[in-house]
Amino acid sequence: MAQILDGKVVAASIKTRIKEQVSKFYFPKFPNMPRLALIKVGDDQASAIYVRRKQEACEEVGFSSLVTCLPEQVSEQELLEVIIECNQDDTVHGILVQLPLPAHIDKLKVLSSIKPEKDVDCFHPENCGLLMHNRPRFRPCTPAGILELFAYYGIQTKGANIAIVNRSIVVGEPLSVLLTNEGNATVTVCHEHTEPLDSILWFSDIIVTAVGNREKEPNPKKKFILQADMVRDGAVVVDVGINRVGNKIIGDADFEAVSKKASWITPVPGGVGPCTVAMLLWNTLEATKRTFQ
Repeated sequence: MAQILDGKVVAASIKTRIKEQVSKFYFPKFPNMPRLALIKVGDDQASAIYVRRKQEACEEVGFSSLVTCLPEQVSEQELLEVIIECNQDDTVHGILVQLPLPAHIDKLKVLSSIKPEKDVDCFHPENCGLLMHNRPRFRPCTPAGILELFAYYGIQTKGANIAIVNRSIVVGEPLSVLLTNEGNATVTVCHEHTEPLDSILWFSDIIVTAVGNREKEPNPKKKFILQADMVRDGAVVVDVGINRVGNKIIGDADFEAVSKKASWITPVPGGVGPCTVAMLLWNTLEATKRTFQ
């Protein structure tokens, strides 16, 4: 039976390190530091919950936050103006635009408008480029959170075969870079066109799955579920998938079946999510420290 990779425990450890630095660094001399700007567009309930959790996490470690909620119909230019204002505000050290954005807004244009030094989500092209060159200004939050999980629980990645079922700029692409550069792993990035997916997963020492949105996929054949027969005995399974089924949130994996074969597995919720938020705070701390350098 798999042991649990408890993201809440790891996040608490990261937050403790953050609070120690906040208390002994420059910040007691300066009010409202560090400060994170959180921008939400629309009335999506899940987005509202995520923003509230990030705001609460800021308060927990002694940060201040600036939350801006814009209507669904807001124009792209109006959203860009809010970002420009935060870019120019010296009291704001990190900026996060909560995804997803409405269809009429160009996501990449918006994310690229954030000042790289304040791009604590690490989506700006400049920060993505630095990551590729193994000189990251910030480590992307979810991938960094996964590496923190591995470090805390002693999961070895050096020489490991790792399959990532996701190729987004949020998870798959940056995680593959971090695992290659920092983790010294052999990484296979899988997606909907990967063949034979089952075989690749079965031969992997570590599987990271981040497909999600199962309830929004109309074609049952395209709905991805990580089954037990895709996982070899003793593999590590990191489930980043978010699927809302009724009133429940579940991951991509058939947790009960897969946990009987895996050596370690993350729960959903309570696995990667708390670590993602903790690394957002860490990046905001790093962005603030750089203003004194």
